[in-house]
Amino acid sequence: MEIAGKVAVVTGASSGIGRACARSLAAAGAAVLVADIDEPGGLGTVAEIAGRGGTAEFVRVDVSRIEDLSAMFAAAGTRFGGFDILCNNAGIVCGEPLWPATHPERLATQIAVNLSAVILGTRLAVDPLAARGGGAVVNIASIGALLPLEDEPGYSATKAGVVMFTRACAALKRTHGIAVNAVLPALVDTPLLAKSGDGAREAPWARQARQILPLLSPDEVAGAVVDVIGDDSLAGHYRIVGELPDFVTDMI
Repeated sequence: MEIAGKVAVVTGASSGIGRACARSLAAAGAAVLVADIDEPGGLGTVAEIAGRGGTAEFVRVDVSRIEDLSAMFAAAGTRFGGFDILCNNAGIVCGEPLWPATHPERLATQIAVNLSAVILGTRLAVDPLAARGGGAVVNIASIGALLPLEDEPGYSATKAGVVMFTRACAALKRTHGIAVNAVLPALVDTPLLAKSGDGAREAPWARQARQILPLLSPDEVAGAVVDVIGDDSLAGHYRIVGELPDFVTDMI
């Protein structure tokens, strides 16, 4: 897909990978609807894009609520006349107390944000995208989908679900003209990583991962997202982003 002149919706776009994706899509010529529950952060993303000559607007969205997802797409229609690209990026870790002492309510929220919102968001996007002749959906998963995180099994499970959901959506390219693909970053330097423990510091698993995996920048992940959108041959594809040590590749 040619990104220039298109409209993109990016969830979790107030910081980290989502902000980088919004910036990169805007730099490629798309108008961007910045969607996040964090209004100050989302407005900051909009300001960054505008400062670089791009077009963006913010909408406050709690992706765990189907009503908010529906309102997000309605906002894309009202403000930009529709949309052509959806980046399902919003995601959370449970943090401390770590598994198996994780609070059940936090696990329920993680499932809703990391997996349910991807499935429901994609479903809600199908009809409006098909009406515009097709489009692209990119789901941000994680290398944790392939490498189980013993302290965060809910995270691994939800991201693995995103990967399988993406693969199962391959036929949408043929039936609706919608290319659904996924990006699986390794370890990324984001606020999510920095607050993965008690909300103010890294979790032990994150510190251990730093010793094994090179740290990616959010912009590197965003670059992969732009590449995937631009490759019309892909559907139901998932792409790992980041160099992995040989023993990690062997585990996968």
